[in-house]
Amino acid sequence: MNKETGMNIEKHTADRVTTIVLEGWLDTRAAPELEEVLEELPPDTESIIFECKKLEYISSSGIRQIIVAYKRVKGNLTLKNLSEEILRVLEVTGIADWINME
Repeated sequence: MNKETGMNIEKHTADRVTTIVLEGWLDTRAAPELEEVLEELPPDTESIIFECKKLEYISSSGIRQIIVAYKRVKGNLTLKNLSEEILRVLEVTGIADWINME
């Protein structure tokens, strides 16, 4: 866990699919770290999966990075294992209407 941002990000890539495991708070302090991870993805990445089982909080800055990832893979993005609180935030913002969630 990054003590400075309160976030841990792990990335695994196989067969043009990248899974990004998010743990902690995806807020203004942690969003640049996720932005950096997204910028480092291989150019042939076709799909992104965010594993959110340990994601505790998301702010507008974090949501922005989710949207950046969504655009990067032309909508082929999935959010997995969202808490009820984060799912509610995504529903209120309207993002839940167009992003795949499992």
